[in-house]
Amino acid sequence: MPIQEPSARAPGAAVLRRSTRPVDQTGLWRWLPGLYVLRHYRPRWVLNDLLAGLVLTAILVPVGMGYAEASGLPAINGLYATIVPLLCYALFGPSRILVLGPDSGLAAVILAVTLPLANGDPARIVPLAGMLAIFSGIMCVAAGVARLGFITELLSKPIRYGYLNGIALTVLVSQLPKLCGFSASSSGVIEGGARFAQGVLDGKANVIAVIVGGVTLIVILVLKRFKRIPYMLIAVVGATAITAIFNLSAWAGLAVVGVLPQGLPAFAFPSLQPEDFAPLLTGAIAIAVVAFADTSVLSRTYAEKTGAYVDPNQESIGLGLANVAAGLFQGFSISSSASRTPVAESAGAKSQLTGVFGALAIALLLLFVPGLLQNLPSTALGAIVIASALGMFEWRDLRRLYRIQRWEFWLSVVCFIGVAVFGPIPGILFSIGVALLEYVWDGWRPHYAVLGRADGVKGYHDITRYPKAARVPGLVLFRWDAQIFFANAEMFHGSVLDAIAAAPTPVRRVVVASEPVTSVDITGADMLAEFDDDLRKAGIELMFAEMKDPVKDKLKRFGLYTRFGEDRFFATLGEAVNTYLKTTGVEWVDWEDRI
Repeated sequence: MPIQEPSARAPGAAVLRRSTRPVDQTGLWRWLPGLYVLRHYRPRWVLNDLLAGLVLTAILVPVGMGYAEASGLPAINGLYATIVPLLCYALFGPSRILVLGPDSGLAAVILAVTLPLANGDPARIVPLAGMLAIFSGIMCVAAGVARLGFITELLSKPIRYGYLNGIALTVLVSQLPKLCGFSASSSGVIEGGARFAQGVLDGKANVIAVIVGGVTLIVILVLKRFKRIPYMLIAVVGATAITAIFNLSAWAGLAVVGVLPQGLPAFAFPSLQPEDFAPLLTGAIAIAVVAFADTSVLSRTYAEKTGAYVDPNQESIGLGLANVAAGLFQGFSISSSASRTPVAESAGAKSQLTGVFGALAIALLLLFVPGLLQNLPSTALGAIVIASALGMFEWRDLRRLYRIQRWEFWLSVVCFIGVAVFGPIPGILFSIGVALLEYVWDGWRPHYAVLGRADGVKGYHDITRYPKAARVPGLVLFRWDAQIFFANAEMFHGSVLDAIAAAPTPVRRVVVASEPVTSVDITGADMLAEFDDDLRKAGIELMFAEMKDPVKDKLKRFGLYTRFGEDRFFATLGEAVNTYLKTTGVEWVDWEDRI
């Protein structure tokens, strides 16, 4: 089945294509999706991909250089980290439109990991950043091969918002000194803010740098609203031209990029010291989680637009191999770009060849005109990064969260503070810990209800919602809205006892409405066995209704199903109530019987 050209489609058809792999994309084509696209490539797409690649280059160059400096590396390494990953992803990446490269969200993490390890030695920064990319890439590849793409779903939206807002503030603060024409390394918002303030008080700020950087930032922010205007190119060309015309680097001491090293990135396996491995591995985990989370979300978004199938596990593999390639060719960790991908789309990109043409254009720049950007001021690069950081802040959805789910809003704020105060690496680990805690908390303290029959309403419902609901004398219908596992087993036990104590008549039987119960672990099973013994001694029977077959299978493995007996499991609550009435002789008239 050949690949489809992006077009407007019926929603139902798009869903089918998104969830179904093309029948001929198996074997080699599955692992090399770029070759699969090339196999079905349409000649009329070439011009679209070429033009989109050239338009993309105008953004890739300054952004790559800016993010390199924000990561603590020379600007040239940002171009290396753009060329090689684009070529690699074009072969192994499943998305036809996704653009990979240096990312502002990773810059703070890279800087936080490599800066302490380099210990002031600039020669160590590049190999440290390279190995960090290799480690994170290997983790992404391993996750994709093991089909662990779902792991990134552990980070809920509020937690992701908090983390990204913290990263955005960290990046913004780290670039303020560059915007003002001086350098001040830091590893967090508090330290960075303090060093920036101290530098300004000490008179280190360069007025010309502030003017050039400030104007560049304003131009970007103003023109960014007009989608069809190449705002980044205009800002960069303008800053470079003004610096060259007035020779600002000479008489005003304005720092510029200078002539870039001529030639393509060479293969170089990073050399490390033994004590570097542990902190690099820790940082690599954070980078792998964040990079794949961003990439998978962006990839799914554009897959929905085009109706194309994107395998999330192959996405992880493509991202991982692109990172490994970047690390081996003097680059650093990369991710997908939420700002450059839309540029490629709006420019008419049709396939991964857009990225290939963009990479080739940058390579030609380095081979034949490496001095083209020699007058590009560093303050302009700082402005580019700050503009990107401002675009990372997520406030609109947080306002919505504050209105409708206050506790998730504060959860996001806590993660934001964690990143801002403790730094990117502890911040992401803290965010993951909060995500796991949130998951455990939801299962630890789930909703439960005692059920009754409300006149005129089908089924059995929560008596707190229907206070006038009738209850069968001597029968407690108890619904538990979660799995029964080690964290909530005692709560289940106590909640049923509370329901028995609150019953209006002496209780003879408890029926657990088990349809919401998705699983039972060994701790929960042992609790049920002990609870059954306690209830029997009190003359109360424990039974179940609407239990799912997979949960029954677990009870069978634990030996509980045989212990209880098949007659204590009912298909519906209605059947459980009718059986209770027949076996006990209790007189009770349901509202439907009165009609």
